[in-house]
Amino acid sequence: MLSILIPCYNYNITDLVFSLIKMFDEETIPYEIIVIDDGTKNQELIACNKNINSLLNCQYIINEINQGRTNTRNELAKKSRFENLLFLDADVLPLHKTFITNYVSFLSKDYDVICGGYSYEKNQPPNEFILRWKYGKSREEKKATLRSQKPFSYIFSGNILIKKELFLASNFSENKNMYGMDNFLSYNLFTMNANILHIDNEILHLGLENNNVFLKKSLESVKNRHIYLLNKPNIEEINSLLKHYKTLKKIGLDKLFGKTFKFFKPSLEKNILGMNPNLFFFDLYRLGYLCSFKNI
Repeated sequence: MLSILIPCYNYNITDLVFSLIKMFDEETIPYEIIVIDDGTKNQELIACNKNINSLLNCQYIINEINQGRTNTRNELAKKSRFENLLFLDADVLPLHKTFITNYVSFLSKDYDVICGGYSYEKNQPPNEFILRWKYGKSREEKKATLRSQKPFSYIFSGNILIKKELFLASNFSENKNMYGMDNFLSYNLFTMNANILHIDNEILHLGLENNNVFLKKSLESVKNRHIYLLNKPNIEEINSLLKHYKTLKKIGLDKLFGKTFKFFKPSLEKNILGMNPNLFFFDLYRLGYLCSFKNI
């Protein structure tokens, strides 16, 4: 009883779907795979992905207008038939041949959420993708033992098994196309005291945004944290960026930090978008961006 749900945009999803179906040869549980294409206009990709509809237990659905991954995940959850939802990003491949079996083995256990983790290619990509790769290797590619120390801080919806009712109750529900709303999901699961299990069942993350796109999306995520999470009780326990901001604000240095950020912004940006980005500078940039907001 497993629904595998995949939001997709401008990506060939067939390799992922075929690999998942092959893994079910070792399982006897009922399953379904639903892919929602969120407004892709590339007709060659659409034609290729439509082949999924000819496969047993698989659906490929097309949204004419791009709604964003958060809304698409809500739509996928509502269309699912089963209680157990396995969300995957489109631009991934399971790292282990026992990927499905590893998750299925926990379906009868008393867990609300199971997080498998992320992995990235060992070889460094071209310089234009280095920021996203470096961030992923350093901040997201963590063994389960490390993630378990702060279980709500490592919830990534690109590889997560979650109960349907819990997901619909905790995921962001406003009809807006926004980035970085895994933070919102994590906080709601935290307030609900959800039973989280982290395991080593990684997906290999293949799709990398270029440096400029990733920086832009990261700042959008910062802005959304400011709007939706900043004043939530105990948010600092699971979100390090907001924790650092609240510390600065508590000692009265937030505005000074924001003004200083504006002075050093060009230098920080040059490093972040360069050939060897420093993630500490990236963190300072995001924190400075947050401190520079007005009316916080």
